[in-house]
Amino acid sequence: MKIFYVLFISLIICSCQSRVEKKKDIITGDGASKTITATSLIVLGTIQDAGSPQAGCTKDCCKDLFLQPDKDRRVVCLGLVDPLNKKNYIIEASPDLPQQLKALKRYSSFSNKETPDGIFVTHAHIGHYSGLMYLGKEAMNTDSIAVYAMPRMKNFLSHNGPWSQLVNTKNISLQEMTDQKEIQLSPGLKIIPFIVPHRDEFSETVGYRITGPNKKALFIPDIDKWEKWSTSVKDAIAGVDYAFIDGTFYDAAEINNRDISTIPHPFIIESMKLFEDLPAKEKKKIWFIHFNHTNPVLNKTSEQAKWVLKNGFNIAGINDSFGL
Repeated sequence: MKIFYVLFISLIICSCQSRVEKKKDIITGDGASKTITATSLIVLGTIQDAGSPQAGCTKDCCKDLFLQPDKDRRVVCLGLVDPLNKKNYIIEASPDLPQQLKALKRYSSFSNKETPDGIFVTHAHIGHYSGLMYLGKEAMNTDSIAVYAMPRMKNFLSHNGPWSQLVNTKNISLQEMTDQKEIQLSPGLKIIPFIVPHRDEFSETVGYRITGPNKKALFIPDIDKWEKWSTSVKDAIAGVDYAFIDGTFYDAAEINNRDISTIPHPFIIESMKLFEDLPAKEKKKIWFIHFNHTNPVLNKTSEQAKWVLKNGFNIAGINDSFGL
C-alpha cells in the first residue's frame, strides 16, 4: 500500500511538471509553437524607442538588465497575421526587427518567408523605423518589401541616407498613405492611418485603425496630450474592440531630471483619470503600450501595475494575441 501511494504521488508530480513544460513550449518569448488560425494581432514589442535597458542608464531599472537581459523587453511592434489569405504584416520597424520578424514567421504557420507582406511605419523616431536597416544589402538584402509611409515620411526615407539606399536598390518599395484613407490588405482586412499630434521633426505621426473580419483595433503608440488631438479619444475607443495606446510614462516622477514640457506624452495616470467614468466594458478595451525603461508598470508586481489593473485597464505584454 505504501509503495502504491509513493507511485501515485510521483505520477501526479510528473504530470504537473509535464503540463508546465507543455505550457512553456506553447507560448515562448518568440511565440515558437503558437499557431494563429484566425486573423489576429500579436504584440511583438512593448518598449519605448530606446529599449530596456536604455543606453547610459545607471538607475536600478536598468542595472541588472545589462548583465541579464530580458528577452521579452523588445521595442514596440505589432504583428498582423491573416491565415485565411496567407498574408502577414508588421507594424513598426523597430531596432528589434530581426527577432520580431522571426516571431511573426513562427506565428504564420502558412508561410516559409522570412519577410512580411508589408511594413507599416508610424513616424520618424528611432524606435519606429530604424529596423529598416536590416532589410539592406549588409543584412537581408530584401526584394521590394512594401513599406507603408505618409508623404513626409516617404520623402524622409527617399532623400536621406542610409534609407535612400534601400529605396534606390529596391530593397523596399515605398507605398504612400493618405490620412484617413483605408488600405485594403485582403478581403475582410484593412488598415486606416490617421494623423495624431506629436513631435514631427522629420515626418508626420500617425496611429492606425485596423479592421478585421469581426473586430477592430486602434494603435496609437506615440501622441502628445490627448487634448491636443482633434479627435475625442473616448469616441475613438468606442469605435473599436481593442485600443493600444501611449503608456510611455506612468507619471512625472520618472522624468524628474528633464523638462516635462519637452516630453508631452499623456501619463498613464492622466489617461486613467480621463477614462475613469467609462463603463467597465470600455476600460477593458484599453491596453497601455510603448513603455519607457523607467516605467514601473514593466514590473507586473509593482504597485503601479496593480493599480492599472485594479482600475479595469490592461498592460500589453509580448506575445499577447487578439483575434480580429
